[in-house]
Amino acid sequence: MKYGKHQYQGVVVSLLALVLLTFTGCMPGTTQTDTSMAGTDGSLAISSTVGNYEDIELPSEMKYNPKNSMSIKTSSFRGGIIHYTGRVEMHSLKEFIIASMKKNKWKLAGEVSSQNVILAFTKPNKTCMMNIEPNGAMSDTTLTMYVTVDVTAARALNAFGEPIQ
Repeated sequence: MKYGKHQYQGVVVSLLALVLLTFTGCMPGTTQTDTSMAGTDGSLAISSTVGNYEDIELPSEMKYNPKNSMSIKTSSFRGGIIHYTGRVEMHSLKEFIIASMKKNKWKLAGEVSSQNVILAFTKPNKTCMMNIEPNGAMSDTTLTMYVTVDVTAARALNAFGEPIQ
Protein backbone atom coordinates (compact mmCIF):
# COMPACT_ATOMS: atom_id res chain seq x y z
CA MET A 1 0.00 0.00 0.00
CA LYS A 2 1.37 3.42 -0.91
CA TYR A 3 0.99 6.20 1.67
CA GLY A 4 0.54 9.88 0.83
CA LYS A 5 2.53 12.51 2.73
CA HIS A 6 -0.19 13.14 5.31
CA GLN A 7 -0.97 9.46 5.75
CA TYR A 8 2.74 8.69 6.27
CA GLN A 9 3.03 11.47 8.87
CA GLY A 10 -0.13 10.19 10.54
CA VAL A 11 1.30 6.67 10.78
CA VAL A 12 4.59 7.96 12.24
CA VAL A 13 2.81 10.24 14.71
CA SER A 14 0.40 7.46 15.69
CA LEU A 15 3.22 4.99 16.36
CA LEU A 16 5.20 7.49 18.39
CA ALA A 17 2.06 8.57 20.24
CA LEU A 18 1.36 4.94 21.11
CA VAL A 19 4.82 4.62 22.65
CA LEU A 20 4.49 7.94 24.47
CA LEU A 21 0.98 7.17 25.73
CA THR A 22 2.30 4.20 27.69
CA PHE A 23 3.46 6.88 30.09
CA THR A 24 1.37 9.63 31.72
CA GLY A 25 1.84 13.37 32.27
CA CYS A 26 2.43 16.53 30.22
CA MET A 27 4.87 19.40 29.93
CA PRO A 28 4.61 22.61 27.95
CA GLY A 29 6.91 23.40 25.00
CA THR A 30 8.62 26.71 25.53
CA THR A 31 11.74 28.36 24.21
CA GLN A 32 14.49 30.43 25.77
CA THR A 33 16.70 32.79 23.74
CA ASP A 34 20.44 32.13 23.64
CA THR A 35 22.83 34.21 21.54
CA SER A 36 25.84 31.89 21.94
CA MET A 37 25.40 29.76 18.79
CA ALA A 38 26.36 30.92 15.32
CA GLY A 39 25.68 28.98 12.14
CA THR A 40 28.60 27.72 10.08
CA ASP A 41 28.23 30.68 7.71
CA GLY A 42 27.43 33.17 10.49
CA SER A 43 23.98 33.92 9.09
CA LEU A 44 22.03 32.28 11.94
CA ALA A 45 23.71 33.88 14.94
CA ILE A 46 20.86 33.88 17.47
CA SER A 47 19.49 30.60 18.78
CA SER A 48 16.83 29.39 21.17
CA THR A 49 16.74 26.29 23.33
CA VAL A 50 13.88 23.87 22.78
CA GLY A 51 11.46 23.69 25.71
CA ASN A 52 12.97 21.91 28.69
CA TYR A 53 15.79 20.53 26.52
CA GLU A 54 18.61 22.98 27.27
CA ASP A 55 20.99 21.01 25.05
CA ILE A 56 18.92 21.37 21.84
CA GLU A 57 19.17 24.72 20.05
CA LEU A 58 17.48 26.11 16.95
CA PRO A 59 17.81 29.38 15.03
CA SER A 60 15.53 32.07 16.44
CA GLU A 61 13.76 32.20 13.05
CA MET A 62 12.21 28.81 13.83
CA LYS A 63 8.93 29.27 15.73
CA TYR A 64 7.33 26.69 18.01
CA ASN A 65 3.98 25.32 16.80
CA PRO A 66 2.00 24.05 19.82
CA LYS A 67 -0.91 22.82 17.68
CA ASN A 68 1.24 20.08 16.12
CA SER A 69 3.33 19.30 19.21
CA MET A 70 2.87 17.11 22.25
CA SER A 71 5.03 16.38 25.26
CA ILE A 72 5.04 13.90 28.09
CA LYS A 73 6.79 13.80 31.47
CA THR A 74 6.74 11.03 34.06
CA SER A 75 9.00 10.10 36.94
CA SER A 76 11.13 7.94 34.59
CA PHE A 77 10.64 9.41 31.10
CA ARG A 78 10.47 12.74 29.23
CA GLY A 79 9.80 13.16 25.56
CA GLY A 80 7.61 14.41 22.83
CA ILE A 81 6.96 15.42 19.28
CA ILE A 82 7.98 19.04 18.88
CA HIS A 83 7.05 21.00 15.77
CA TYR A 84 8.67 24.21 14.44
CA THR A 85 8.29 26.24 11.25
CA GLY A 86 10.30 29.17 9.94
CA ARG A 87 11.82 31.08 7.07
CA VAL A 88 15.14 29.22 7.09
CA GLU A 89 16.69 27.45 4.11
CA MET A 90 16.80 23.65 4.65
CA HIS A 91 20.55 23.27 4.11
CA SER A 92 21.35 26.17 6.51
CA LEU A 93 19.05 24.67 9.14
CA LYS A 94 20.67 21.25 8.77
CA GLU A 95 24.17 22.70 9.16
CA PHE A 96 23.10 24.82 12.14
CA ILE A 97 21.53 21.81 13.87
CA ILE A 98 24.55 19.56 13.30
CA ALA A 99 26.94 22.24 14.66
CA SER A 100 24.80 23.08 17.70
CA MET A 101 24.13 19.43 18.58
CA LYS A 102 27.86 18.68 18.35
CA LYS A 103 28.57 21.70 20.59
CA ASN A 104 26.08 20.27 23.11
CA LYS A 105 27.79 16.84 23.09
CA TRP A 106 25.19 14.98 20.96
CA LYS A 107 26.50 12.26 18.64
CA LEU A 108 25.21 12.24 15.06
CA ALA A 109 24.00 8.64 14.74
CA GLY A 110 22.69 8.89 11.18
CA GLU A 111 21.45 11.05 8.34
CA VAL A 112 19.08 10.39 5.45
CA SER A 113 18.50 12.91 2.68
CA SER A 114 15.90 12.97 -0.07
CA GLN A 115 13.24 15.65 -0.41
CA ASN A 116 13.42 15.78 3.41
CA VAL A 117 16.45 15.50 5.67
CA ILE A 118 16.31 13.21 8.70
CA LEU A 119 18.98 13.54 11.38
CA ALA A 120 19.33 11.15 14.33
CA PHE A 121 21.31 12.11 17.44
CA THR A 122 22.08 10.22 20.65
CA LYS A 123 23.44 10.80 24.14
CA PRO A 124 23.82 8.13 26.85
CA ASN A 125 20.23 8.58 28.07
CA LYS A 126 18.69 10.64 25.23
CA THR A 127 17.67 10.35 21.60
CA CYS A 128 16.57 13.04 19.17
CA MET A 129 15.36 12.45 15.63
CA MET A 130 14.77 15.52 13.46
CA ASN A 131 12.80 15.64 10.22
CA ILE A 132 13.51 18.78 8.16
CA GLU A 133 11.20 19.38 5.20
CA PRO A 134 10.32 22.17 2.80
CA ASN A 135 7.07 24.00 3.52
CA GLY A 136 5.82 25.52 0.29
CA ALA A 137 7.88 28.63 -0.45
CA MET A 138 11.57 28.31 -1.21
CA SER A 139 12.89 29.28 2.25
CA ASP A 140 9.99 28.08 4.43
CA THR A 141 10.98 25.01 6.40
CA THR A 142 9.21 22.67 8.81
CA LEU A 143 11.12 20.84 11.56
CA THR A 144 9.60 17.98 13.53
CA MET A 145 11.63 16.61 16.44
CA TYR A 146 11.05 13.34 18.25
CA VAL A 147 12.85 13.56 21.60
CA THR A 148 13.17 10.90 24.32
CA VAL A 149 14.95 11.17 27.67
CA ASP A 150 15.36 8.16 29.99
CA VAL A 151 15.28 9.98 33.35
CA THR A 152 15.97 6.78 35.31
CA ALA A 153 19.15 6.07 33.32
CA ALA A 154 20.30 9.68 33.80
CA ARG A 155 20.40 9.15 37.56
CA ALA A 156 23.15 6.54 37.00
CA LEU A 157 25.36 8.96 34.99
CA ASN A 158 27.93 11.48 36.19
CA ALA A 159 28.09 15.08 34.92
CA PHE A 160 30.04 13.92 31.86
CA GLY A 161 27.37 11.39 30.79
CA GLU A 162 29.47 8.41 31.93
CA PRO A 163 28.07 5.51 34.00
CA ILE A 164 28.68 5.83 37.74
CA GLN A 165 30.71 2.87 38.97
